[in-house]
Amino acid sequence: MTTSSPQRLETRIQNPWDLIDTVRYPVADKTAPEYRELVERCRTQLKANGACVLPGFIKPEAIEWLRAESTELAPLAYHSTVEGNAYLTPEDTSLPKEHPTRMTDRTALGAVAYDQMPEGILIRQLYEWDGLMEFLGEALGKEKLYRYADKMGALNIAVMKDGDYLRWHFDQTDFVVSLLIQDCESGGEYEFVPMIRSRDNENFDSVKAVLKGSTDGVIRLDIKPGSLVLFEGRNSLHRVTPIVGQTMRLIALLGYDTKPGVVSTDHLRYMRYGRVD
Repeated sequence: MTTSSPQRLETRIQNPWDLIDTVRYPVADKTAPEYRELVERCRTQLKANGACVLPGFIKPEAIEWLRAESTELAPLAYHSTVEGNAYLTPEDTSLPKEHPTRMTDRTALGAVAYDQMPEGILIRQLYEWDGLMEFLGEALGKEKLYRYADKMGALNIAVMKDGDYLRWHFDQTDFVVSLLIQDCESGGEYEFVPMIRSRDNENFDSVKAVLKGSTDGVIRLDIKPGSLVLFEGRNSLHRVTPIVGQTMRLIALLGYDTKPGVVSTDHLRYMRYGRVD
């Protein structure tokens, strides 16, 4: 069942790309040489450390519109607190207690689901624009991207309030696309250790060191509202530090995959949204 939504703000754009600083990021014109330069710049950043930050991707006036929309939607967020390990896997009690797969921490945040967002709001227009999806596919070096088919998980607004925290973890997907809409007063820093593990080497000792507080190899991304972030987190340990203050951290999570028809499991839906339908 779809939860009722706040009154939609008046649409202020003619086309989704009107939200984007297309002078700096010419994503609407794939024939322009600047477009190819942008794609190559993204790929270079991703190859270097698995992360690409495009500051000021959204125009200043547009980020204010997105902030207003997201603030109206924020009360709909389902808040959850989950305890678990960095691998997002069940605990294996046959392993030593100090093994990194048995070291747990909490994640606490809220999420506004895709089906709670009115049709036509600005963040949906941006997400549902094929031009953005095509650009992201090229920037990520993927042959073709598809939007998630999940009616709840395709597009989310993560709502993080005072004390909320995203624990150190590895993603179970190859990449994540996010857009910071509003930052908190302090805290909420995005930290990661690029490529700390690989398919052939879990590098448990280094992972355990970070989980126990080591800052060796930790990079902090400089992300401001309006920044679009592409992140490859399957092998890069990462977290969001605790939120401090009364200002919410609002971030849109745009769901894409290299395969069509991808949906979340009922278990994941229930944990994230408190419902399965």
